[in-house]
Amino acid sequence: MTQDLLYQVDDGIATITFNRPERMNALTHDLETELHRAFDKADADRAVRVIILTGAGRAFSAGYDQGNTEKTGTRNSDPKGKSLADFIEYWQRTDGDRVALWTHMWRLGKPIIAAVNGWAMGGGFWYQLAADITIASEEAVFAQPEVRHISNTTFLFGALCGWKAANRWGLTGDHFDAQEALSLGMVNEVVPHGELMARSRAMAKRIALVPEPSVRLNKAITMMGLQAAGINSGLMLEGALGALAHASHNEHREKLLETQREHGLKAYLDMRDGPFQPEPMGPRSAKARQKKAAR
Repeated sequence: MTQDLLYQVDDGIATITFNRPERMNALTHDLETELHRAFDKADADRAVRVIILTGAGRAFSAGYDQGNTEKTGTRNSDPKGKSLADFIEYWQRTDGDRVALWTHMWRLGKPIIAAVNGWAMGGGFWYQLAADITIASEEAVFAQPEVRHISNTTFLFGALCGWKAANRWGLTGDHFDAQEALSLGMVNEVVPHGELMARSRAMAKRIALVPEPSVRLNKAITMMGLQAAGINSGLMLEGALGALAHASHNEHREKLLETQREHGLKAYLDMRDGPFQPEPMGPRSAKARQKKAAR
C-alpha cells in the first residue's frame, strides 16, 4: 500500500483507510485502483474474516479529486484541448467501468463494513452505498454535490432507498445528515463519533463468529440475488446515461471551469455551491451555523 491508502490486519479484521486527510480523502483513479487491489488482498487472506473501510481525518471521502488535472493541466471534466470524440470516449469508458467496481465488492467472500467517519460525498457516497453494511458517525454528512456541475447520481441510491428519496437528494446535490441516512435505510446504525471504529469492529467480530462458508455464501445469496433481480441492468444503463451526463458540457459548466482555471478550486466550489447555501442539513445548514456562532 502507498501512504494514501493504509492497510492493517488485526484479530481477523482488515482495516482499509483512505489516508489523504489534507484532501478530504479525495479519490484519484490510482487510489481507486489501489483500493480494489487491497480488497483482493484481504479476500485472499484466509486469516481475514471481515473488511472495514474508513477514512482518516474529517472525511470518509469527499469524492473524486476536483483539483486533479491531467498533463495538459485540465480536469477530465474539462473538454478544453480535447476532441469531442476523445471527451466522449473517456466518459464512456470511465462510467462503463463503474459496474465492475461495485460488482467486484459484491463478489468478495468477505463482507465490507463502511465506517463513515465524516464527509461522504460523490464517489465516497457511492462507496459507502456499495458496502455490505454501513455504520455512520453522528457527524457523518452525505451528498452528491457533483450533480451541480453536470454529473450523475447512481442507480444504487434508488435501488437501496427508493426513488422518492433518490430524486430528493440526487436532483439537488443537497447535504443530509446521518439520522436522515438512517431513516432512508442507507445506513445500518448511527453511533457517537468517538465510538465509530469500536462499534464497527464489534460488528465485524460478531460476523466472524459465524462460520466462514456461511458468511461467504449468504453474502453471495443477497448480492448475487440482487444482481440477478436487475441491479446489474440498472447499473449498465447508469453507465451509458452517466457518460452522457458527463459529456453534456454547456455554458454553465464552462463558466465553472473558467473560474477554476483563473482563480482555483475554492472559487470553483464557491460558485458551484454558493446558490445552494445554506444546506438543509449538516455543518453548512443554517441551524448548524447559528449554533456555531452562538458559541
